[in-house]
Amino acid sequence: MFLENTLNFDKQTGWIEVVCGSMFSGKTEELIRRIKRAQFAGLKPVIFKPKVDTRDGENKVVSHDNSIIPCEMVSKANQIYKMAENCKVVGIDEAQFFDDEITEVCNSLANNGVRVIVAGLDMDYEGRPFGPMANLMATAEYVTKVHAICPETGGLAQYSHRKTKSSDLIVLGKEAEYEPLSRAAYFKRKQKKKK
Repeated sequence: MFLENTLNFDKQTGWIEVVCGSMFSGKTEELIRRIKRAQFAGLKPVIFKPKVDTRDGENKVVSHDNSIIPCEMVSKANQIYKMAENCKVVGIDEAQFFDDEITEVCNSLANNGVRVIVAGLDMDYEGRPFGPMANLMATAEYVTKVHAICPETGGLAQYSHRKTKSSDLIVLGKEAEYEPLSRAAYFKRKQKKKK
């Protein structure tokens, strides 16, 4: 379990924490847990998510276990600057959907003393790095990879297998559209699809 950096905010720069993994791995649940701990500490965090993520309605981040926390919706990463003024802690959900500027925004906030907690899919449905996530992980001080459980093998799942036939990069969905798979199950499905 990740434990927060206990250094004094007033005597250091901030930092970036990335929580990544497949669909249904608990990324958003972990983001919410960390944000709630910051709230308990009186740090008044603000959470953002991209406007493109319309699955659970506006102005709330919802995990698959139905934990809910209020958030701000933004269409571009640079909108976070103004809305995060005077914040000590910033949370960002579904970071893979942001433009590439999200990396610069997170680093700038951290350089100005903000603790930045980012959650997102590390890989797309094809098993490739998803959007800005690789760059965020490379510049973060802390990276936590969480895993779902593969329904086929019972092992750790790190891939988000898309059940639908769409080849669009972004297809918002939940259980009807995606399932978490282990490496063995994911590549078995890919081989089967090729035949």
